[in-house]
Amino acid sequence: MVCVSWSNTLPLSSSLSSFFSPSLPSPLLIFPPKPLFPASLRSKSISNGGGSPAAMSACECNDSSMVFCPILEEGVFRFDCSEEQRNEAYPSLSFADPTVRETPIETEGSPSFVPGCECAYGQQKVEIKFPAGTSFYGTGEASGPLERTGKRIFTWNTDAWGFGPGTTSLYQSHPWVLAVLPDGKSVGILADTTRRCEVDLGEECVVRIISAASYPVITFGPFGSPNEVLMSLSRAIGTVFMPPKWSLGYQQCRWSYDSAERVIEVAETFRKKGIPCDVIWMDIDYMDGFKCFTFDKETFPDPKSMVDKLHVNGFKAIWMLDPGIKKEDGYFVYDSGSESDVWVQKSDGTPYVGEVWPGPCVFPDYTQEKTRSWWAQLVRDFMSNGVDGIWNDMNEPAVFKTVTKTMPDGNIHRGDTNLGGKQNHPFYHNVYGMLMARSTQEGMKMGDSTKRPFVLTRAGFVGSQRYAATWTGDNLSNWEHLHMSLSMVLQLGLSGQPLSGPDIGGFAGDATPKLFGRWMGIGSLFPFSRGHSEKGTIAHEPWSFGEECEEVCRLALLRRSRLIPHLYTLFYLAHINGSPVATPLFFNDPQDNKLRTVENAFLLGPLLVCSSTLSDKSSHELAHVMPSGTWLPFDFGDSHPDLPILYLQGGKILPVGLPYKHVSEAKQDDDLTLIIALDKNGRAEGLLFEDEGDGYGYINGEYILTYYSAEMHNSIVTVKVSKTEGLWKRPKRNLHVHLLLGGYSMISADGIDGEEIHITMPPASEISKLISASETQYKTRLERAKAIPDIEKEKGQKGSELSKTAVDLKSSDWSLKLVPWIGGRVISITHLPTGTQWLQSRVESGGYEEYTGTEYRSAGCTEEYEVIMRDVEQSGEEESICMEGNIGGGLILQRNISILKNNPKILQFESSIVARSVGAGSGGFSRLVCLRVHPTFTLLHPTEVVIIFKSIDGSIHEISPNSDDNDTQSFEGNLRPNGEWRLVDKCAGLSLVNRFDLNQVSKCMICWGPCVVNLELWSEERPVSKETPLRIVHSYEVRKEV
Repeated sequence: MVCVSWSNTLPLSSSLSSFFSPSLPSPLLIFPPKPLFPASLRSKSISNGGGSPAAMSACECNDSSMVFCPILEEGVFRFDCSEEQRNEAYPSLSFADPTVRETPIETEGSPSFVPGCECAYGQQKVEIKFPAGTSFYGTGEASGPLERTGKRIFTWNTDAWGFGPGTTSLYQSHPWVLAVLPDGKSVGILADTTRRCEVDLGEECVVRIISAASYPVITFGPFGSPNEVLMSLSRAIGTVFMPPKWSLGYQQCRWSYDSAERVIEVAETFRKKGIPCDVIWMDIDYMDGFKCFTFDKETFPDPKSMVDKLHVNGFKAIWMLDPGIKKEDGYFVYDSGSESDVWVQKSDGTPYVGEVWPGPCVFPDYTQEKTRSWWAQLVRDFMSNGVDGIWNDMNEPAVFKTVTKTMPDGNIHRGDTNLGGKQNHPFYHNVYGMLMARSTQEGMKMGDSTKRPFVLTRAGFVGSQRYAATWTGDNLSNWEHLHMSLSMVLQLGLSGQPLSGPDIGGFAGDATPKLFGRWMGIGSLFPFSRGHSEKGTIAHEPWSFGEECEEVCRLALLRRSRLIPHLYTLFYLAHINGSPVATPLFFNDPQDNKLRTVENAFLLGPLLVCSSTLSDKSSHELAHVMPSGTWLPFDFGDSHPDLPILYLQGGKILPVGLPYKHVSEAKQDDDLTLIIALDKNGRAEGLLFEDEGDGYGYINGEYILTYYSAEMHNSIVTVKVSKTEGLWKRPKRNLHVHLLLGGYSMISADGIDGEEIHITMPPASEISKLISASETQYKTRLERAKAIPDIEKEKGQKGSELSKTAVDLKSSDWSLKLVPWIGGRVISITHLPTGTQWLQSRVESGGYEEYTGTEYRSAGCTEEYEVIMRDVEQSGEEESICMEGNIGGGLILQRNISILKNNPKILQFESSIVARSVGAGSGGFSRLVCLRVHPTFTLLHPTEVVIIFKSIDGSIHEISPNSDDNDTQSFEGNLRPNGEWRLVDKCAGLSLVNRFDLNQVSKCMICWGPCVVNLELWSEERPVSKETPLRIVHSYEVRKEV
């Protein structure tokens, strides 16, 4: 036994310290890890990569040491805080075969990185330290940057409409981190718990994980590359389902196409305009009163007939199903579910009722096999309407009119024993969506066993890829969300879910032509490619933004159509061995540090996609960071300033097809094209998987997997089939070969697939001429391309920064984002030292607003503001911005936001209602006005926040959200806070302190909403004149809570 003081071990994070008593004994006993199993089944030594094993494994769990055992395969280890806690751990819901996690294997290997563990007060903290220069990725569906150092996420599936870069909980939960070491070797860390989990990467090279005890941690590696880690992970959690080939085509959606006629009209317009599309989606408005498994008799009277028309035109139809089932006697779904006793229950054993789209709803308890079977039978019957795919939405589960936006923690799930048994809601919350998707997939298989199911789920967990694709949720139509979409798709892929994509063009808000066209150019190359937008926005179909944008969308989707043979091959590989489909650039060379933070490019196997997410720069105007080696640019004669640049890696062959309008147009004997880039040794190789595109024949060998090779010898390049797998015979088809030379130039040859094709390389002087001519043609294509109009710049609005471009205000402590064109709204406030985003909102509403009347959303929150002054200190320690908006009646609402130079921790707002031109007939006084400061703060942990203040009369108030929605309290007179109140997040150990002048504030108001709270400051209500403006000066500071 080894004893060391706590000072020699890794420190607790501040966020964890709130879970521990301040009276913990010191020093603590620290023990080296102890294997669970006899010597024949355990590693013989422990190494932590440089430090002492004792120092790396801190454990205060009933005075026992951390234990480990090898599982699954060489290099994979399970760690538990103690043997007792190992026995207490619940079954794995992430492992495809849960028994694998419980079964040790014979191995001679030792874990290279040993987690430290401490347990107290029902919480378990795990900590792993890596060498300097380690980069972190993964964490599942996460907004913000690609490289995750400095970030913290909480795995709690949340309806996160309009999320921002600092949102810490989105729709899916992946307590998983991919660590890429300085030498390129990589390690995966999986906290195998379904419960709420904090993954803290705030300290460089340190992973901290905190969740309710007990849970195991599984480490994968170090292996030679991040790809090897992900393949090993897939052997634990399962690979992605094999998607039907049609699901890789472009897909069009809207909330909602409100009738069958409108659906057919959209489909026919795609064909008329020659824009590829394979799927039309039906959102909730197809239902009768939002009731699942029903159809509106007026707008969708004959869904089967509508689908038949779509099928004739080459379209598939996907329909939404939510978990909320309307509580209505006589509704067959409710009646059968009640009879089968399948609903989630309250603690008293009665069905829980929460409000969603249909009104009062009950919710299926998918943790029970009988419920999953009941749901699957409903899906099976639903398939008879011509359903090709099903969309599971709102399955976090989302519930309206609650502060937490989900069902209460006290709800009961009567889970199967092999899932964890009967538990309160927090145990199953994060897997509710995955279990729904599983049930839906099972029902689709029952409905048609000859077809591969296609399910899309919003909520998910580690392992969801076995059942469903996913998308990145309700994003916003702005450039920031376009940029984030790349990293979010890549992070999901790095967390085991390769089939994902964003709502192209943005779900909330109105896209501009340039934004939509640029997003389509990039989104058409994502693994899952779908356009989607919400009610109340302008039309977001590819032809909705003018002929220039329409042409860009057409070119982009024709590109995707050509690349589907390659994408389908990548998904076959992902399905059989777990390799990701879309990867960051560093996957090409994990040792190259400059590639680790590239966010505007990604790889699809050997295909490199370089894009621009900047509104004022096109892809070809950027100096892209490139991997080392040979990368040759190419196009299909379609280069455009708003499309990404494509490169093929030297040594690779890319198979491409014809530019179909939909996947079902393709035939096996259609012409095939190979694009070839030789490496420095004059060689190249490529792979093509082909089968029926649907069904399960491939499992029995009904496919053909072709290995193509090219090799140059004596200036002759020979292209041939080097190997074939599968039972299929090679189709008789023409083969076109394009050999890239550089600078968009190529030489070509034609032949028959399966036969050798020979290409004679021209002399070096001729190659130089070809390259020069091709580069000239490329530039000419870009110059002649019709640019998408920049609507933002054409509006010519007043003010130095009064445009549809958000204004950033930033210092060492604070980062703010403002939209002057709508009420001068602040849509994001982030405290940089703690990485906490206290405020985030959509552009059109919410955020930090100010009103000029006692009524809600009075003038001031929607007017256009002019930026009249902007000061930026070179030191970066002080920034300020002054804006004003005309609120009518001769009144101006002025706001000055500043980060103080003498105290950069303080963020100050100074707002005034000023009489600028009040008429003489009024005596110089305005109408009655009241200045209302109305910030909407985001609650990262809704059940763990309180508002604390001391009133003027000396009374102490600690206010928590009640179960009632929009619970509002106001404080006037001596009950007002005495110049200060605090929004305290107990889980994060932080508070946001709001200070104000009591002489300026007559009332303070608290209003709780779903995952938000308003802390309002009201001035007195009175007329103003030029001499007597209304004014409120207040400030914010973030403080650590003890």
